[in-house]
Amino acid sequence: MAPSVRDIQLTPAGKTSLAAAADDSGDLEDVRLLDSYDKDDVEAAATTSTKRIQVRVTGMTCAACSNSVESALMSVDGVVSASVALLQNRADVVFNPSLVKDEDIKNAVEDAGFEAEVLPEPQQSATGTKPCGATLVGQFTITGMTCAACVNSVEGILKDLSGVKKAVVALATSLGEVEYDPNVISKDEIVRAIEDAGFEASFVQSNEQDKVVLGVVGVYSLGDAQVLEGMLSGMKGVRQFRFNIVSNELDVVFDPEVIRPRSLVDGIQLGSKGKFRLNVRNPYARMASTDGAESSAMFRLFTSSLFLSVPLFFMGVVCPHIPFIYSLLLRRCGPFLMGDWLKWALVSVIQFVIGRRFYIAAGRALRNGSTNMDVLVALGTTASYVYSVCALLYGAVTGFWSPTYFETSAMLITFVLLGKYLECLAKGKTSDAIKKLVELAPATALLIVKDKGGKLIEEREIDSLLIEPGDTLKVLPGTKIPADGIVKWGSSYVNESMVTGESVPVLKELNASVIGGTINSHGVLHIQATKVGSDTVLSQIISLVETAQMSKAPIQKFADYVASIFVPTVVALSLLTFLCWYTAGALEAYPKEWLPENGNHFVFALMFSISVVVIACPCALGLATPTAVMVATGVGANNGVLIKGGDALERAQMVKYVIFDKTGTLTQGKATVTTVKVFTGMERGEFLTLVASAEASSEHPLGKAILQYARHFHFFDESSTINGTLNDAKELNSGWLHDVSDFSALPGRGVQCFIDGKRILVGNRKLLSENGIDISTEVENFVVELEESAKTGILVAYDDVLTGVLGVADPLKREASVVIDGLHKMGVIPVMVTGDNWRTAQAVAKELGIEDVRAEVMPAGKADVVRSFQKDGSTVAMVGDGINDSPALAAADVGMAIGAGTDIAIEAADYVLMRDNLEDVITAIDLSRKTFSRIRLNYVFAMAYNVIAIPVAAGVFFPSLGIQLPPWVAGACMALSSVSVVCSSLLLRRYRKPRLTAILEIVVE
Repeated sequence: MAPSVRDIQLTPAGKTSLAAAADDSGDLEDVRLLDSYDKDDVEAAATTSTKRIQVRVTGMTCAACSNSVESALMSVDGVVSASVALLQNRADVVFNPSLVKDEDIKNAVEDAGFEAEVLPEPQQSATGTKPCGATLVGQFTITGMTCAACVNSVEGILKDLSGVKKAVVALATSLGEVEYDPNVISKDEIVRAIEDAGFEASFVQSNEQDKVVLGVVGVYSLGDAQVLEGMLSGMKGVRQFRFNIVSNELDVVFDPEVIRPRSLVDGIQLGSKGKFRLNVRNPYARMASTDGAESSAMFRLFTSSLFLSVPLFFMGVVCPHIPFIYSLLLRRCGPFLMGDWLKWALVSVIQFVIGRRFYIAAGRALRNGSTNMDVLVALGTTASYVYSVCALLYGAVTGFWSPTYFETSAMLITFVLLGKYLECLAKGKTSDAIKKLVELAPATALLIVKDKGGKLIEEREIDSLLIEPGDTLKVLPGTKIPADGIVKWGSSYVNESMVTGESVPVLKELNASVIGGTINSHGVLHIQATKVGSDTVLSQIISLVETAQMSKAPIQKFADYVASIFVPTVVALSLLTFLCWYTAGALEAYPKEWLPENGNHFVFALMFSISVVVIACPCALGLATPTAVMVATGVGANNGVLIKGGDALERAQMVKYVIFDKTGTLTQGKATVTTVKVFTGMERGEFLTLVASAEASSEHPLGKAILQYARHFHFFDESSTINGTLNDAKELNSGWLHDVSDFSALPGRGVQCFIDGKRILVGNRKLLSENGIDISTEVENFVVELEESAKTGILVAYDDVLTGVLGVADPLKREASVVIDGLHKMGVIPVMVTGDNWRTAQAVAKELGIEDVRAEVMPAGKADVVRSFQKDGSTVAMVGDGINDSPALAAADVGMAIGAGTDIAIEAADYVLMRDNLEDVITAIDLSRKTFSRIRLNYVFAMAYNVIAIPVAAGVFFPSLGIQLPPWVAGACMALSSVSVVCSSLLLRRYRKPRLTAILEIVVE
């Protein structure tokens, strides 16, 4: 095919367009969804007996209408939840299909007095390669949004598209995330839908794994492009490509089972003998360039407007004091003065060329049935401009010349553009956290190439985005580790503070795991890459922070509601202001000295009316929450505290109870055997061998501690500190342990098995009692003594005879008692829950200062403990390791997985604490409290600004104090209000987590 100058798109010969489209769909990667941290959605999805539908509701005009629809839906028997979006005219209903039908839902809405239509579910393509229900999550840059009303409009447009399942739009980042079925709708159709609504949009990235975007250097002509096309068409596994000769970007769709991105790049570079050089385009870098382009465009508009406004200011203020120039301006040219012609020409350019964006945005908003700040700016400036033109024409016809206000329109647009430019800069600062995380990943890596025998062939530098699992990489001292992997050669200390928040460098030796983006401090390391691309820890952190910043805190619903009624209210107030002042003037209720020179009552009232329109600002309300949430999630990530959304942030600041799991959370999780006592004639060594043989197949930490102790007893081997790996297990089974049969682990009790045909039981009292084994007074007293000293007593019975007892201790974390005391000072009640016995639990709790203890709780029962504290409406946080505590973490209002390290994708947790340090629990709660204090301050400021500014602009204080705001001053105030709210949120970047010495000084606010 003949390629165009701008774009080249290839469909290899032999494929129909349908097949090519099917190939383009790729495979779905299992990554985060837009609502993955919405607990209601998770619970609804988990309930297989429920169905979700969306209903279009027509006729709603206000919040009272939406509330009545919600009430009508919730009154239907079988409806689990109902949420009504007023601006989108949409109801989202989850119900039990065995009790209620779609038609019943529709009838319930119609009975409430509204029209309803059940929206059809997207149809799956029969010929698509995606499985039924498979979706992609695409990220889009959306520019042109100015307030929460714009966000609501875009979300409504996206959710109306067939094939789009979910859509979330963030004003602060100008990003939208859309979950869509690629068999029903393409990303290009989504972009067109956004652009048809009047916004600018571009696709950034998706979770599709068979597509790569490459930057190409060396294509300077159409002939070069054709050479590139020929090379790609001959590559096996390349399905489709598109080359943009203007941006030099190459989009390649490929079969990952046939060819990998590095092979693709190498093939092109080698095939062109070095003429073409390719590099993978980082999607986050492309987003940053888009942000920079938006602020640059806004700066150009502002400087252009300022350049044209200065002559207007000069003519009005300076020229009257320069007789020669002033006489030229007063010279008549046709029906008007020369000065009037100049003002009209300059202002017309500002109004309709530079200010065109306000008309486009206002028209878009009105077309979608919403209003925003652009409507106010367009109304105010147009009123000023039209009046001034009419005044000139009236003067030319009648000879009565009224004052014109061209400079009002020009200065208004100039100051609003200045505010928007400053707002772009400030909003860019709120996303610094993600930019810093992206910068952690090195641009290149040293690849070690070996032959089949393992002999080194060469070392070559490659793009770090082209690293593949299994690659051996060389990491020099002082450089960043390019990918997650395992050390295969060398040893060094690695600084992981930028990822985990742990300040102390960590020793990395053979088989130790390393994290991409961390810094190798000393020695040379050879690592084998295990996770690359979106699977790396760093990528997951970035993804998690992005998801959190995209989410909406419940408090933001207030701003969304106010935004929906704000502009109509302001326009009504503006009209009321005009009518009041004009009527008062007509009735001569105020002296004529108040009027401007050569002015009249109409002009006097109009200036007050315009000031009301332009000083009101809904943007400050819309930015109050998302900007603060963005900064807070970024600050949290920098401190090793990953927050999964604004809703989690909001709940955490209301926490009343913090429930701690004991083992591994309050304690170090490194149990050691401290006491062994045999109550029969069996030798100590044989007793330990029996117990170790029984525990060898157990995964419980106490079992591993017993195994380690027994090995050390027999072999005096200090290296017996094991990590529970497969290799360790093989070593421990090498000859000295007995053969075991019929092994079974009994949760909450212990283990049982058979050795030489005789049963052996290792566990607590409950295990022995259930099996009819008596516990003598001597043994009971010994176990009680252990438990009162905060140790766990493990009883052992062999051949149905109680043989001995082991005492196991798990030392407390050094910071545990201080953190517990700090929580008390913050007004939070700490609770400890454990499966251990009461005496041990109470001894540990006494040492820590915890008054409320729940002991002998089975793993499944921890969730019930959480729910018991929630009965009175209290907000409960659960702190655990995210493994056996998952049910409790999910049941809690705020789940905190501590010590997650590289395992940050713990679905049950709302907060992921990277370090194994309890201080981060304090940090999480403290950060959430400070964030919502800032959000409340933002709302108070935004509301107070409008409450105070609108009466001043309306002239309420003019009769008594003589205060009058010219429209251009009102415009400047409006422009700076949203900037001040964003800057207020940016102050959160100065947050410093409380130190241990300061924790005890925290008081309840």
